[in-house]
Amino acid sequence: MKIHTIEGYIQNIYLVAYPDKLLLLDGCSRADVTMLCQYITDKLRRPLHQLKLIVVTHMHPDHAGGAHYLRNLTGAQIATANCPGQWYRGLDGMLMHLSDIALALWVAGRKRKARKNLWYSRTLKPDVYLPDGAELPGFEDWQVLHTPGHTDRDISLYHAHRSTVYIADVMVQVRGKLIPPYPVFYPRLYRSTLLKLQQLAPATVMLAHHSELAFAEIDFAQLLQLAPTQPVTHWRSVKTKTRRALGLGKRGSS
Repeated sequence: MKIHTIEGYIQNIYLVAYPDKLLLLDGCSRADVTMLCQYITDKLRRPLHQLKLIVVTHMHPDHAGGAHYLRNLTGAQIATANCPGQWYRGLDGMLMHLSDIALALWVAGRKRKARKNLWYSRTLKPDVYLPDGAELPGFEDWQVLHTPGHTDRDISLYHAHRSTVYIADVMVQVRGKLIPPYPVFYPRLYRSTLLKLQQLAPATVMLAHHSELAFAEIDFAQLLQLAPTQPVTHWRSVKTKTRRALGLGKRGSS
């Protein structure tokens, strides 16, 4: 097994290569699909049909945006958490989906990337639902860990033999410092996730918005101190400002 780290549009892509099959640790963005396919066929010299499984750790544009397109091109299955319902459900979900795509484009601009089409369906249609502790189908050396907080359905992927875990957006690096992600919809679940990873204590950790780093480099005490106690989301802020502009006053948020 070899893990290839590929620079994506706004995040790192982790492609795991075995002698006869490939595993994608996250669904990347729509802007990454062509580049990733070329990497498989040109760099690895492998046929696209060897991509057997695409994991979607959560529904944000840089983690789910390429999943359906890649399945159409490769025949791979899509696997995700067995969390009920759709993340972007209802009118709120439709508007949040648009705002998340806009935020991803803003991040791309900050990284001086050319503007690209990031549109993708807000409804995920997976082939496999993954409970906490399950093994990935066809890749039983990887274990699924439910690690919510950033959203209600985040998952991480743990490889015991290599002693590494891919944690997607559980933490991000800003100005050389590891901090909680933005947004955090479920602060209590997020704190539990940090404690779960701290107890797991792998040798290394793979982040979507940072390269692989040694577990010993992570200051969990500081992360727990920085972890919010109330939901911190751009969508919460947008709704509050809109209600104030309409003279609706303060209301509880979902």
